[in-house]
Amino acid sequence: MSQNTAPRKPGTGAGAAWAAGGTLFAGVLMLVIGIMDVFQGIAGIAQDDIYADIGDYVFEFNLTTWGWIHLILGIIVAVTGFAILRGSDAGRVAGLTLAVLNAVAHFLFIPYQPWWSLLSIAVSIFVIWALATYDDAPGRGGAAAR
Repeated sequence: MSQNTAPRKPGTGAGAAWAAGGTLFAGVLMLVIGIMDVFQGIAGIAQDDIYADIGDYVFEFNLTTWGWIHLILGIIVAVTGFAILRGSDAGRVAGLTLAVLNAVAHFLFIPYQPWWSLLSIAVSIFVIWALATYDDAPGRGGAAAR
């Protein structure tokens, strides 16, 4: 048996393919999560008693305030998801930042909507991984959406 000891180029192989597909999927997920956050924000703004009253909580905001937070964050996340799908480098950087902010916002929102918040945090972690591991250097793996 002979082993191939030639060094592989960075950005090639199964990991690069997963990251490229992950980046495309991250853009779609950010678009969907952003739209869902917009709906969540509208629900919180329109009807203040739609979420359970949890009593005393360290990060307690008025539910209308949470509605505005989700509405604004959702719009920005959806626009950033669209920019990622268009292949924008600035969109990927903004996507990393917004995925972290979305995870933190949903961590603080866990007492109101625990299952949706945990799902959104998990999606945000995947988006962070996909956007942080994808390398679009010429000759090193290509672009996800091009």
